[in-house]
Amino acid sequence: MKSGPMITRLAIAVSVTLFLMSGIRLFAEAHPHPPIQRLPQVTTTSPQSTPAQQVTTADISAGIKRHLASTRKRSSDKKFHINYQGKDLALDLVRVHDDQLSSLGGGKYFACVDMKATNGAIYDIDFFMAGQPGSMRVTETSVHKINGKPLYDWKEQGGIWKKVRVS
Repeated sequence: MKSGPMITRLAIAVSVTLFLMSGIRLFAEAHPHPPIQRLPQVTTTSPQSTPAQQVTTADISAGIKRHLASTRKRSSDKKFHINYQGKDLALDLVRVHDDQLSSLGGGKYFACVDMKATNGAIYDIDFFMAGQPGSMRVTETSVHKINGKPLYDWKEQGGIWKKVRVS
């Protein structure tokens, strides 16, 4: 019976898992966004058997991607453009943070997107959205971080999450 190598492999697997979990926790702490209600992945139905108009994370993600594609299509250089401090930033999508898609309440939603500029800088763009499943629309965009450095943070005031200046 060769239990020694099996125990060693199990110990290594447990150690690697714990190491990776601590890294995920550190990433989450280094990437603060409003810790607000997470959305379900599926819609539900009401007791009257009519489909509910519940927005899911998939609806928000699809709305962001649709907005980016539409904006890029209209752009002559096929990039997403945002004005930041009087400069026009031409950006390419790196990824939508599907783990950061959230409800702000009152039919408003939040999504975080990483984008890359032509000079290599990475911009974390916060998108605020409203709408119904299948027709989410972007209502506001904001540059949250440049190369990982936050320009603002989030603070809860009276049950409402607000942007606050980084000290």
